[in-house]
Amino acid sequence: MMFVDKKKEELFNHLKELVTQARFNNYVKNINQRTRYLTVVLEDIYQPHNASAVLRTCDCFGIQDVHIIENKNEYIINPDVALGSSKWLNLSNYNSKKNNSPEVVAGLRKKGYRIVATTPHTDGVKLEDFDISKGKIAIFLGNEKDGLSDYIINEADEYLKIPMYGFTESFNISVSAAIILHHLSYKLRSSKIQWPLSPEEKSEILFSWLRDNIKKVELIEKKFYEKYR
Repeated sequence: MMFVDKKKEELFNHLKELVTQARFNNYVKNINQRTRYLTVVLEDIYQPHNASAVLRTCDCFGIQDVHIIENKNEYIINPDVALGSSKWLNLSNYNSKKNNSPEVVAGLRKKGYRIVATTPHTDGVKLEDFDISKGKIAIFLGNEKDGLSDYIINEADEYLKIPMYGFTESFNISVSAAIILHHLSYKLRSSKIQWPLSPEEKSEILFSWLRDNIKKVELIEKKFYEKYR
């Protein structure tokens, strides 16, 4: 593991001894499949079932970061659907302003992400034709009733749509997320793109996973740091 802070590295090694080798090996196996090349942004999702199902899908496909915009609707997780998936993800909630979408778009662009709006109402690229090689991808998904806001539609760099052949004009949002992430994850992992996390990112996330899954970790850390006084 790679830590700049040697004290933190020592704490990591100490916490690692408090979980079974099988559990830690499972953490390592999963961290090696995580990516930030793809990220998901949810704008104003209000149904707990859908909100939770999307998190579960992101975890299943190794998407580490999920950005949650709460302009009008509070994002509520249904634990029976999420099945604990949220504790393995980096969730960023944006709810301090009346309109938080511009902050999210600007932040992701600064990190080099393409802003990709998913909508059946715009002349977008079909999922199977979407080019993953042009740079990191932020997939924006709108709410169940209205879809994405006009702001996101107008600001998007690209538009993505799932081909449909029936009377219904759109998929359920959790179904859309699953279809899109399955396809793009498969293409990404089959490509020569450097999609895995950096060694530093892996270390930090493994550290957080340990902290989140060890009982009374604050007390353990307090006793650990006492030796430095």
